[in-house]
Amino acid sequence: MPHRQDAVRAVADAIADRLASPTTVRGLHLPQGWWPQSLAYGATGIALLHIERARAGCASWRHVHDWLACAAGGEILTGSDSHLFYGAPALGFAMNAASDLPGHYARARDELHRHIATTTRRRLDRAHARMDHGRLATLAEFDVIRGLAGIGAYLLRHEPHGELIRAVISYLVRLTEPVKDGGELLPGWWTDLNPAGRRSEDFAGGHGNNGVAHGVCGPLALLSLALRDGVVVDGHIDAIQRICAWLDDWRQDGKAGPWWPYWVTRTELREGHHSKSGPSRPSWCYGTAGLARAQQLTSLATGDLTRQRMAESALVRALTDPGQLAAITDSSLCHGYAGLVHIACRAATDAVTPDVVACLPRLLGMIIEDDIDADSVAASLLLRPGDPGLLEGAAGIALALHSAHSGVPPASGWDSCLLIS
Repeated sequence: MPHRQDAVRAVADAIADRLASPTTVRGLHLPQGWWPQSLAYGATGIALLHIERARAGCASWRHVHDWLACAAGGEILTGSDSHLFYGAPALGFAMNAASDLPGHYARARDELHRHIATTTRRRLDRAHARMDHGRLATLAEFDVIRGLAGIGAYLLRHEPHGELIRAVISYLVRLTEPVKDGGELLPGWWTDLNPAGRRSEDFAGGHGNNGVAHGVCGPLALLSLALRDGVVVDGHIDAIQRICAWLDDWRQDGKAGPWWPYWVTRTELREGHHSKSGPSRPSWCYGTAGLARAQQLTSLATGDLTRQRMAESALVRALTDPGQLAAITDSSLCHGYAGLVHIACRAATDAVTPDVVACLPRLLGMIIEDDIDADSVAASLLLRPGDPGLLEGAAGIALALHSAHSGVPPASGWDSCLLIS
């Protein structure tokens, strides 16, 4: 698809050009406000776009410096409210991605890491104390966006063989151990809150969350990536097997292929079946695409070829099923077409079947068309979500398009914050 590939690169370039200056972007009067330290919506996430382009040799480091300076311009959040997508861990992740950047960033990275390490140890202490007292988890304790799985993604790149990443992995192993609540046996990651972290009559008794962004597939991906990198702790394989057994129990097999519910309620757990009749949108954050990639990573770490074939089949079916694709309503990385494109690119590199890469032309066509004016499309993608950032905005779309055009894994490893690599 040579002509389509030219369009893919042109749109990625045009988005990067429109996001060149923090001053210009801040002047867009963004509806969600201006959050420089946010990896999801702010300057830190936009910096990743320019870091990847600079490390790939197709753009200047000047834009990287401008965006990192913008992100670090105020008092950096370092306490318990910081996480991979906001504050010191977000900025530390971006600076690690910019490891080729000349200058004085090594000292800044080291200072940030000291704060991150201190906060992480406190979070681990609180999590173990919570388990010692038999209380149920919150999603924010362990998930990718706000929790220790996300911190683990940072540590696996910054200090892959350090004591702290092993401590996070050991915590996740313990998280998978069954717990009792009201006389019922539950998975250790069960929460008595709803997916938004609040009490809700609709989630009486809580739920077991399956998503990558907020559920147990984030920890599964981190456990698998760590195992693949040789970071192994006691009970590591058992923990992976417990999560996989849960996913196998709740896998739904229908006309649309294998799929998993976003979550399982207490009532569904008691009755042993899920109430939804078909899959929801196949997004990174909660959908089949993200869950399939997590299980593909698991199979690569454990050598489970049967699971790998199942995961890749589920991914291909999700990416080609008209009903599931119709549920995608935007082009974002988190829950739109850019996320599907990037997962397909990453999964195709590791796949035992060629069917995954064959999904790419159609997915790219949902974001851009061949006969386009790249700058107009870039403007549309930037304005449509009202967000220039990584997770739901134009920067994430441009990164996915850049990777699809290059055909090689990201030079900066930016996508490790999603735990898909």
